[in-house]
Amino acid sequence: MQVEQLRDLALEILEDMKAQDIKILDVRGKTSITDYMIIASGNSDRHVKAIAEAVMFKAKHAGEPPIGTEGVSDGELALVDLN
Repeated sequence: MQVEQLRDLALEILEDMKAQDIKILDVRGKTSITDYMIIASGNSDRHVKAIAEAVMFKAKHAGEPPIGTEGVSDGELALVDLN
């Protein structure tokens, strides 16, 4: 899957899960570790956890399982690394 397709998949999932304040940062040329960072908010810890789990689940089924995650079990802050 191309990086733009993965970005669009994550964005679609965030929108479907009613994530708030979605921001896409294009960091190509600014760092060698990633091309895009997507930041979004949820309206509760449970909402953040559900959003992160949906991203992980749907990315895995699209053939792009997460490389790593942080904070998903708590839901206060979740990081999902999708390549």
